[in-house]
Amino acid sequence: MSVMLIDLHVHSSVSDGTTSPTRLVFDAQAAGLDVIGLTDHDTFDGVREATEAGRRVGVTVLQGVEISAERQGSSVHLLGYGCDPRDAALAAELARCRAGRAGRIRATLDLLAELGVPLSHDEVMAQVGAAPSVGRPHFADAMVAKGYVRDRTEAFELYLADDKPAYVRRYAPDVAEAIRLVRAAHGLAVLAHPWGRGMAAVLTPQTITELTEQHGLEGLEVDHPDHDDSDRSLLSALGVRLGLIRTGSSDHHGAGKRKNPLGAHHTRPSAYREILRRLADRGGVVPR
Repeated sequence: MSVMLIDLHVHSSVSDGTTSPTRLVFDAQAAGLDVIGLTDHDTFDGVREATEAGRRVGVTVLQGVEISAERQGSSVHLLGYGCDPRDAALAAELARCRAGRAGRIRATLDLLAELGVPLSHDEVMAQVGAAPSVGRPHFADAMVAKGYVRDRTEAFELYLADDKPAYVRRYAPDVAEAIRLVRAAHGLAVLAHPWGRGMAAVLTPQTITELTEQHGLEGLEVDHPDHDDSDRSLLSALGVRLGLIRTGSSDHHGAGKRKNPLGAHHTRPSAYREILRRLADRGGVVPR
């Protein structure tokens, strides 16, 4: 009997992935995956297309979103699974997050020009396409197209990461408020890559405990390409102690993150079943 293969954190071109929702599902099937969680940044817009493609090829799509939140001024990403996309409060907050992304385009372009890597607004928007969510990876892709950098990784390492000279802050809700909104929309909240990108100093065990016990956090993304073996071991133990669901994923972005192929890490079937059970109990969106 084959083991169900589950990757609960993937992105399409609706946000900052490089493949359409349909192509993403086809690629997931080719990679041997049975289930994916489509978690585009601050939008549900790709879910319907991905779900329909999944029905054609036998890949289950768990509806999700990756909310761009913050904690103590640092960027924190929260995965919301099974939320009702019609929930007015959550929809309004996601729209505000997307507006914050769009609102920093001019400032980012100005900083890049000062750094000797000028881009036009049209060059960035050509990378965005029809996506409703504009992100730093789109700037990176425009820089690649102009020959300034080799890939997204170099663009972030030199210019766009949180501590680099072309970074511009934008609006983001506190992660505790993001958890509240996910729960109010009947969804399940999981911290994405909590100790990746130097975030262990912000999302300490004490903070994760607070978010769990006081604000309703229900899961940790433990197995992720940004976590080393020590991170995974410690986060798994913390998740067990707090009764959190431990998930695994690739955080796949297509060609945008070459180190993150589909299925790079998996969620255990028992953890996935627990997610579905909780969503069903609270009236969340469960794949059919």
